[in-house]
Amino acid sequence: MKDTEKITGTQLGLILYIYVLSTLILSVPGVMVKLAKQDAWLSVFPSALTALLTIWVMITLANRYPGLTIIQYSSKIIGKWPGKCLGVYFSYYWFSFIGVLLYGHAGYVNTFLLPKTPIWVGTLAILILSALAVFAGIEVIGRCNEFLTPLIIAILIPLLILAIGDSDPGQLKPVLAEGIVPVLKGAFVPSGFMSQFFLLGWLLPFLNQPKKALKISLISLLGIVLFLFVIDLLTIMVLGPITGKLNYAFSGVIQYIGIQGSFERLEAIPVTIWVMGLFVKLSVTLFMLCYSLSQLFGIRSYRNIIAPVTLLSMVVSVWIFKNSAEYQSYINIYSFNAFFTQNLLPLALLLIDTLKRGVNKSLL
Repeated sequence: MKDTEKITGTQLGLILYIYVLSTLILSVPGVMVKLAKQDAWLSVFPSALTALLTIWVMITLANRYPGLTIIQYSSKIIGKWPGKCLGVYFSYYWFSFIGVLLYGHAGYVNTFLLPKTPIWVGTLAILILSALAVFAGIEVIGRCNEFLTPLIIAILIPLLILAIGDSDPGQLKPVLAEGIVPVLKGAFVPSGFMSQFFLLGWLLPFLNQPKKALKISLISLLGIVLFLFVIDLLTIMVLGPITGKLNYAFSGVIQYIGIQGSFERLEAIPVTIWVMGLFVKLSVTLFMLCYSLSQLFGIRSYRNIIAPVTLLSMVVSVWIFKNSAEYQSYINIYSFNAFFTQNLLPLALLLIDTLKRGVNKSLL
């Protein structure tokens, strides 16, 4: 990393926003409705609790070890070799996550836009673009996202306005007919995506104004919650009970608008949004993976390993799932893995560090 490579608070906030929201709005609303039925829109709010926990833990650790990534301060907290092992696990986590993203990308694009195109074409194209962005650095990724995020929002807002005309508020009734338990069940899956604020453990050392990290993260979280709330609400009001049967429920809303309204063939729009959001998410994830490996193995520059890591990522995207059913099953249980990796492990590091500091003070 160059010493001058920094991102602004706005760039960090937009990266957090699009990183979480880009994949969340397409695949998760259907799962939420499957679990919470017409009350799925209420599940958005309890799902944000895991994000609040993640933000607090990651920023607290960053303040205690300024300028260091979670890979570096893990060794300071739990020792050199246990810290290295934890760093290897985090690297594996991001490596497998890249495979999941690429497989989901291929399946989504083939389903809605290019059914006859070989899967590897779209996967390889976006992976190469992401690798080039990683080679340019996190600062360039942040600048690209400053352009892409407002563009994505500008495309989404007219679609949401069009969906209002086909919505039926009666689909939301009865509210809390089965109590609060289904709402909490519906919050489980999005909570795993919300805890992706875990990437603060890698990005905070690049922030040019570290004192603004908490404010920036909370604003991003608020934006994510509000946007997901609106999307869930409209999806249920437009599609009703069939929402829970769709893997890409929000795309179904856009297709419905195209059929009922004056516009046709609108399925290209959610694909465009997906590709732009995934480009940012994939670039940031690939950057974190390469940066982690460079710190673990003492490589002078993370740029030296971008090419082999990109090639291996392409390979893992091919064999990670046998079919789309396995992929959907993974989405349904993703929150278990996310809670362990993105919430429990950082929290354990914070608790151990707090205990060590308490013991050291008592010995003085």
